[in-house]
This record gives sequence, C-alpha cells and structure tokens, in this order.
Amino acid sequence: MRRYGKNTDEDDIRQRPNRKGTRPRTSIRPKHEDAVEGMVLTVDRGRLTCLVDDRTVTAMKARELGRKAAVVGDRVSLVGDLSGEKDTLARIVRIGERSSVLRRTADDDDPYERVVVANADQLAIVTALADPEPRPRLIDRCLVAAYDGGLSPLLVLTKSDLAPPDALLEMYGALGVPHVVTTREEFVDGVAAERVHEHLKGRTTAFVGHSGVGKTTLVNALVPADRRRTTGVVNAVTGRGRHTTTSALALPLNDKEGGWVIDTPGVRSFGLHHVDPSRVILAFPELVPGTENCPRACSHDEPDCALDAFVAEGHADPARLFSLRRLLATRERREGD
Repeated sequence: MRRYGKNTDEDDIRQRPNRKGTRPRTSIRPKHEDAVEGMVLTVDRGRLTCLVDDRTVTAMKARELGRKAAVVGDRVSLVGDLSGEKDTLARIVRIGERSSVLRRTADDDDPYERVVVANADQLAIVTALADPEPRPRLIDRCLVAAYDGGLSPLLVLTKSDLAPPDALLEMYGALGVPHVVTTREEFVDGVAAERVHEHLKGRTTAFVGHSGVGKTTLVNALVPADRRRTTGVVNAVTGRGRHTTTSALALPLNDKEGGWVIDTPGVRSFGLHHVDPSRVILAFPELVPGTENCPRACSHDEPDCALDAFVAEGHADPARLFSLRRLLATRERREGD
C-alpha cells in the first residue's frame, strides 16, 4: 500500500535511523583541558579504581581511547564525577606516557602481550627455597621481563629455614641483583618486612612470584592497613600453590620516604614472545660496547657474535656474558623445560 502521494519531496520521506549513529566521523578528539590527574590503583571488569588527590574514584575508559587500555600504575586524566562517592563514575580521557612497563605473554608462541604494571621502578621477584621448590627458569624469565621493561630487579628468597640459599644466590651472583633472604619465623615477627622495606623506600615496586611463596603475605606485612586474602595452600602432589591474588593492586607505603607496593596475581608461566634481545643487553652496560661489531640482528648467542672476542680481550667478565646468554636462552625454552 502506497503511503505517499504523487508529488512527494524529501521532507515527506521517513528515514530509518542509522544504528551506527548519524554524526559524521572525525579524527578530532576533545581536549578536556579541565581533566584532573590521577593514578590507577586496580582494574576490575572494566572499572578502574583511581587515586585522585586523597580520595579513590571509580572510572571507566572513554570511548575515544579506542583499544588503548589503562593498567595499574598508569597516570591518567579524568573528567566527570570525581567526588568518589558511592555509585558515581568518572571517565578516563587520557593515559600518560609510561616510564616503564612489565609485560608478559601467556606463552612464548602467543603474539598478544599483556601489560601487567606500568611506571614501576623495581620488580621484586619472590621465590621460596622450599615448599614449593624454587623454579630458576621462571626467575630467569622475570629477570628478562624486568630488563626489557626498564625495571630494576630485586630477588626475595623466602623459607631459608627449610633450605639454604647458597646455590640459588651463586646462580645469580654475576648479575649483581640485590637480594633479601628470609625465614618463616621472620615473616611472623615482621623482621622480613623490615628488611625488604629497606629496598622499597621512595620507589614503586611490583611484586611477582608463583603461588605459595609468601608474596601476598609479605605485601600484607608491608602495608598492614590493606590486607589481602592469603589462604593459599601448597598442593602436596603438584608442589604448587593456589592463587589468592586475582588482580593487581597498588598500595601506598605509609612512611616518610613514600613509595608504592603493587601486588600482582601469582604466575605459573611468563611468556617472552615480545622481548627484544637488544633491550635486554642494556642491563649489561659493560657488554654493550662489544656489540658494535656484531652482525645485523645478532642474537648475541651465535658463532659470529662479537661479544666472544670482546670478552676474550679482557673487556668484560666472562661470567657476565654467560649470564646474559642464559637469560636470552630462556626465550627459546619453555619455563617447565
């Protein structure tokens, strides 16, 4: 049945609404000069908790940011309701430039990298000397991720009353990584937290480690006002713990020097698909000059690598070159191998 007469014009024609919107596309984004600066404390199902001045604000990412995601530690710019009151929601309109990133992939053949933490200065790698057994391959992978992302590593060895730390410390001695060795009793009386705290003053430190090593227990001792659940138990059959931390969380150190602690979920693998060997070697500054005569795209672990001659001529310690190559080799070996 015809709805219009013979002499219709465009104004008489009803148009079906465009489901994708009728506004023309533009590459011009709002500037939001009135946006307020904040820091992302945690992310949970698309909602981000941010610290703005002295209050926490719940926010979501603005549509104009596209696929760019904000992570814990990011400095962001927010607009909207910044009161922090219940049922209010702000909007993140800008993500600041990152000074460092801790990244990982699910596995070595996974091309999709995940940024775990942004703008941290230090990576505290927590591992138990027994119950569960230490996993040097995982430690190596965390070290590579730290060097690649611009973080300084700190090795925290727990449960030294169950097994001596000598062998593990010898393995990493040539790297010059600072370390703290603690016992279970020191965890209880707070001595462990005090000794670790000396390395955290005025810095933003991300804590990483597989489940059951005491990572979250240590974080709770460092920041007692914000305790996280620590009910993980080491499985007697697999020797692995149960994850008790499911999302990264930034917590402030309440002392004069300041600083932040970022607790991350326990990891069972640490993929390094994204790592560029040329960035890892920057953590070995005495070896960098020796790469000038390396062939293009040298992996620094092949017959024509110039580092062999460089070290043979006495310009660097052979143990340092061995450590570099051991770390780079972890990119080719799965963590369980």
